[in-house]
Amino acid sequence: MKARHRKQERDLDYSHYLHPRWWPTWCSVAAMWLIAQLPLGWQWRMGKVIGELAWRMLPGRRHITLTNIRLCFPELSEAEQTQLARKSFHANGIGMLETGVAWFRDPAGFAGITEIHGLEHLNRALTRGKGVLLLGGHYSTLDLGGSLATEVIEADVMQRDHNNPLMNAVMTRARERRYGKVLSARDLRGLFRSLKANHTVWYATDQNYRRKDVVFAPFFDVPASSITATSRIAERSGCAVVPFSHFRREGEPGYDIYFHPALEAFPSGDDVADATLVNRIIEQEIRRQPDQYLWMHRRFRTRPNREDPDLYGGRGKRRRKRRKRND
Repeated sequence: MKARHRKQERDLDYSHYLHPRWWPTWCSVAAMWLIAQLPLGWQWRMGKVIGELAWRMLPGRRHITLTNIRLCFPELSEAEQTQLARKSFHANGIGMLETGVAWFRDPAGFAGITEIHGLEHLNRALTRGKGVLLLGGHYSTLDLGGSLATEVIEADVMQRDHNNPLMNAVMTRARERRYGKVLSARDLRGLFRSLKANHTVWYATDQNYRRKDVVFAPFFDVPASSITATSRIAERSGCAVVPFSHFRREGEPGYDIYFHPALEAFPSGDDVADATLVNRIIEQEIRRQPDQYLWMHRRFRTRPNREDPDLYGGRGKRRRKRRKRND
């Protein structure tokens, strides 16, 4: 099916952002727009260069990425782990430029190089009439993958607002062109309204969270802070939960989007079992293209016990700083 719903864009008054302090943001938006008009192959090459520069100039993020990959892929040699980490910087550099493509270009132009897999699973889930929660992950194709999917599905999306108000306004307006509704990550009432109307809502839960409303479930065999919200939402709404992923092809411009069968007997009533299942599904998808995941995020920052050592070495640094201040 061809998704033709497009909510009328809300009027945004950009006159609030004419002050010179917003000019750097306007320049960034203009640069995103210009780069988005380039051929995709050029953008990929530019993205790799940006990723390589980030690899060399951001030692903190490089350390986080290497730590994550060493924890999640212990079977790889040290050289292979470093190669994967470096490649992930390249993939996320490309993803940064693809954000402009998602915001400023019509996804219909990419239909010839996009393949949809398993759309029947989503359509079958919608026949239940309780709505569908698309269980996504933070892959490097995050924005573009969702935009491409809206060519074949109708979906609402939940987003975490950008810290920069102008960039947030541009991002929200761009997403409103593609999705039925753009919901704040905290707008649970809006989420339940969408599900009650049998809408599909794109939702990602695979980042580190503090200790509120979480359980610790294995992610690549490492205990990870995992929120229970997916189970609570499914329990309260009766919605189907359909895993969803999207990846850039290797070597040639193109994309693959995957929909999987709805989770069976979910939620189970066991929060740890549910979180373990969700983490395992996301892990399976990451293994398709392990470099195309957001490894720069401190996924294992929150530990099961408060006294557990910081896997990224940060706690020791903070302690040394406190001792130094007290000396």
